[in-house]
Amino acid sequence: MLERIGERIAGFIEEMGKVITLLFRAFSWLLKPPFKFRNALKQMEVIGVNSVPVVLLTGFFTGSVFALQTYRGFHRFNAEYLVGYVVALALTRELGPVLTALMVTGRAGSLIAAEIGSMRVTEQIDAMEVMAVNPIQYLIVPRIVASMIMLPLLTIVADSIGIIGGYVIAVKFLGQSSVVYWTGIRENLQISDCFQGLEKAIVFGLVFSLIGCYKGYYTEGGAEGVGRATTSAVVVASVLILILDYFLTAVFFG
Repeated sequence: MLERIGERIAGFIEEMGKVITLLFRAFSWLLKPPFKFRNALKQMEVIGVNSVPVVLLTGFFTGSVFALQTYRGFHRFNAEYLVGYVVALALTRELGPVLTALMVTGRAGSLIAAEIGSMRVTEQIDAMEVMAVNPIQYLIVPRIVASMIMLPLLTIVADSIGIIGGYVIAVKFLGQSSVVYWTGIRENLQISDCFQGLEKAIVFGLVFSLIGCYKGYYTEGGAEGVGRATTSAVVVASVLILILDYFLTAVFFG
């Protein structure tokens, strides 16, 4: 039993070391020419633009259900005027960046791991190294950069559509005044709340892209290994996002 525990701990430490090493290698190649702008733009489309529909659906219904729950609770204390503010605050600080990151991790993080993992098991990455093309610069850096740029933009989309979803429920279905809804947001929501959510989104974008790249880059075992790497990338990245959300919240509001 002690031997198994020691092997697990040693394996975890080794894996963490590989992830950190890959991160430093990626940032070192980020500053070295030639810069892969075209690759980054392509990944911005794959990771960001193609994720807009799922982000819109997630944001709208998250704002809707949150408005429904808060309205019924605040109605007992005649505090319905706070519904718009609470919906906007929850979305900008927590729900927007976290749910967006989880949705994009499930869609794009798995794609990153599958693509790079397939290239590893079919020896395409080895062929790049033979042709003096650095796979870190060509494959990993564009995906990390695209994720860190696009996730905050997707978070803005989720926050905006979520507030609109809350408006639809609170005003159109529950009969709250439109002026009261928007006034509560305008008078109480601070710009710092929005920026703190966007800062979280940048970190989450780095996390899910780095984990996806790492799992794909070190894939072994053929097609079965690609499947394991894809599943592991989504699970590990999602758990890390939730853990980091707590620590980032403690830093911002502690």
